[in-house]
Amino acid sequence: MTARRKICIVTGTRADYGLLYWLIKEIADDNDLQLQIIATGMHLSPEFGLTYQQIEADGFSIDAKVEMLLSSDTPVGIAKSMGLGVIGFADALARLQPDILVVLGDRFEILAAVQAAMVARIPIAHIHGGETTEGAFDEQIRHTITKFAQWHFVAAEPYRQRVIQLGESPERVFNLGSPGLDHLQYMDWLDRPTLERALGLKLRSPFFLVTYHPVTLDKQSPSIAMQELLVALDRFPEATVILTYPNADTGGRVLIEQIDQWVKHNQHRAKAFVSLGQQRYLSLMGEANVIIGNSSSGLTEAPPLKKPTVNIGDRQKGRLKAKSVIDTPERSPDIVAGIHQALSEEFQVILPSIKSLYGIGNVSQQIKEKLKSVPLQTQKAFFDIEHNF
Repeated sequence: MTARRKICIVTGTRADYGLLYWLIKEIADDNDLQLQIIATGMHLSPEFGLTYQQIEADGFSIDAKVEMLLSSDTPVGIAKSMGLGVIGFADALARLQPDILVVLGDRFEILAAVQAAMVARIPIAHIHGGETTEGAFDEQIRHTITKFAQWHFVAAEPYRQRVIQLGESPERVFNLGSPGLDHLQYMDWLDRPTLERALGLKLRSPFFLVTYHPVTLDKQSPSIAMQELLVALDRFPEATVILTYPNADTGGRVLIEQIDQWVKHNQHRAKAFVSLGQQRYLSLMGEANVIIGNSSSGLTEAPPLKKPTVNIGDRQKGRLKAKSVIDTPERSPDIVAGIHQALSEEFQVILPSIKSLYGIGNVSQQIKEKLKSVPLQTQKAFFDIEHNF
């Protein structure tokens, strides 16, 4: 009897778990594969909601927990967390001995994981490579992970070309779309009354869904940008506002304090959540009038749902954006203008015709089939693009 191929998924945040959920389920349900899950980073932090519990509530077993997140979001604190992560992942991978390590995105927790896997000669499959986010050091981390990985699952053709430009062989790079869009196909959606009961807040229109993360390469303090955003929200006193906390990035904790203070003064119309979970978050997105902030979900999931996004600042600079995305500087007058544009009749007319730039779903099943068949090798040749000098 042939041994089942062990596929190990690393997840460090509520966001990447949401994108990986259907892939995890596909692997768990396949008799030819053995699923392993390593939870790390924000999942294990009480401050960020102990979201590993959601993984278990979904019926999955966590095979290893890698504690690495220090209670500091300074550059020194983040760097030390990465060091702890490499140590923790070295131990976890030595025990689990996976055949393939699957990682998604561009966070420092994932960089720690792939460093340990590379030294252990474990093949790495990377999801969502080739993208650019010029306002965050996620940009450098993402491209670095690409060079660690043997197999690449990208979300759009321009991203496939960029991964190839980084020296990866075209036969190793698959453009299958964003796995996060699988939720739009398979998820059980919550209706507005159910959401209102769950959140304890009436979702009166206009309804804004807001997520803002620190722009880690910006010299300006993220607290200044957050204050501009909150001042802009004050200009819409009739709006219901649901905010989600930022990631555990440099400068993130001060943003949480600002959010909590703002919500305290707007309790009649606003609430903030450490983590909403993918079902509630996407269901809220489906009900929202405008998506506001700098989360990638405003670029990937919002357009197929025909929802306008006011994308603030440079965090997503360089990513593909549908015509439903309105870019604004991190200044309250510009944010206000962007929200007014999103709510305008002229802008609402274009939303039904918006197309997804990140695929049409059924991505996780395709990734799983590739993981079943790709060679288990770590050596790879650098692919040189031909130049005519």
